[in-house]
Amino acid sequence: MSEKSEQQRLSVFKTYKLYVGGKFPRSESGRVYEVTDAKGNWLANAPLSSRKDARDAVVAARKAFGGWSGATAYNRGQVLYRVAEMLEGRRDQFVREVADAEGLGKSKAAAVVDAAIDRWVWYAGWTDKIAQVVGGGNPVAGPFFNLSSPEPTGVVAIVAPQESSFLGLVSVVAPVIATGNTAVVVASEKAPLPALSLAEVLATSDVPGGVVNVLSGRTAEIATPLAAHQDVNAIDLAGADEVLAEELEIAAADNLKRVLRPQPVDYGRTPGIDRMTAFLETKTVWHPTGSLGASGSSY
Repeated sequence: MSEKSEQQRLSVFKTYKLYVGGKFPRSESGRVYEVTDAKGNWLANAPLSSRKDARDAVVAARKAFGGWSGATAYNRGQVLYRVAEMLEGRRDQFVREVADAEGLGKSKAAAVVDAAIDRWVWYAGWTDKIAQVVGGGNPVAGPFFNLSSPEPTGVVAIVAPQESSFLGLVSVVAPVIATGNTAVVVASEKAPLPALSLAEVLATSDVPGGVVNVLSGRTAEIATPLAAHQDVNAIDLAGADEVLAEELEIAAADNLKRVLRPQPVDYGRTPGIDRMTAFLETKTVWHPTGSLGASGSSY
C-alpha cells in the first residue's frame, strides 16, 4: 500500500449497541441520540432504548436468574474476577472513554479505571463470604436449631449514577450480581459509552447472558416501565434525581419492590457491604432437636 493511500484511510467509527440477553441488539425503535464529551464535541451515537427494550431486558434477566443464583458463590467470584482481568487488558481504551465522558485528564481517568478494576476484585472476594457475615445460627429458647441464610432478591433494575459514569456504574452493578441477582442497568444518560463498552467486557468474561443487561437512552423513559414492571423485584435509584426518584418509588409500590433510595456516595472510597445486603432476603429455617420416645434418637 502506498504512503498516499495510507494517509487517505478513514477511521472506523464504533457502533454502540445495547446489551440484552448476552447479545448486542440495536434499539427496537431504531432510534439513537448524540453523545458529546464534556466540551460538547460529538463522540458517538448511542442507542435510544424504548419501553420494549426494557421489557426484553427484564425477560432476559429473569431467564438468567435461576442459573446465576444457583451457581456456587465461589464460581460467581471467579466470574467477577475474570471481569477485572478483561478490564485490565482493555485499560487504555477505558481510560480514553472515561476521560472523554467525564471531562477528566488522562491521569485522573486512569485512576478511575484502576479503581473500577479493583472494585470488581473486591466484590469477587466477597461472593463466598457474605453468607457468613449476614447469616448463621440464631440463639433460641427451645429445642430447636434456628439457621438464617441470605438469598438473592431476584431481578434488580439499576439507575446508574449520572456523573460517575464508570466507577459509579461498577460500584452499583458488581454488588448486585455478586450476591446472585440479575440486573437491568439504565446507563448514564449523559455519558453512556463506558457502560456500553463495559457490556463488551462482560460478554467476554464468562458472565452468562442475561445476568447483566445494559440499556442507554432517556433515563426517565426507560426507568419508569422498569419501576412498574411486575417481574422486577427491586430497584436501585442511585442515578435518579429527587423528582424522578419519587415517581419511581411510587411506581415500584405496585408489587412491593425493594427500593434503594439515592444517597450521597463517594464512589472513590472502599465500599462496605450495604449494597450487597440491600438486595438479599433472609431465609430462616427452624429444625427441632432432642430425643424422641424411648429410643432416644435425635433429629
